[in-house]
Amino acid sequence: MEGEKGNKAFAESLGIDYPILSDPTKETAKAYGVVHEGRAVPERWTYYIGKDGKILAIDKGVKTGSAGADIAAKLGELGVAAKK
Repeated sequence: MEGEKGNKAFAESLGIDYPILSDPTKETAKAYGVVHEGRAVPERWTYYIGKDGKILAIDKGVKTGSAGADIAAKLGELGVAAKK
C-alpha cells in the first residue's frame, strides 16, 4: 500500500495521532529545502510545526540512533505537553 492510504494505515498501526506526509512529486520537500540541486533525496531534517502552522524549530543534525530521545527533549523545550 502506497501514498496517503499507506501512510494512514502505517500511522494507525503505530497509534500515532499526527499525519504522515506523502510527497511523491517532492514538491513539499523542495519547498522546505530538503531536496535541492545536488540532493535528489531529502535531507534528514526534523521540522517542529506548531498547531498554528508556524515552524517552531528545525533540527538539521538528526542522528538516527538518538532521534526519538532528541525529539522528546526538543518538544519539552518547546513547551509541548507530554502525552499521558
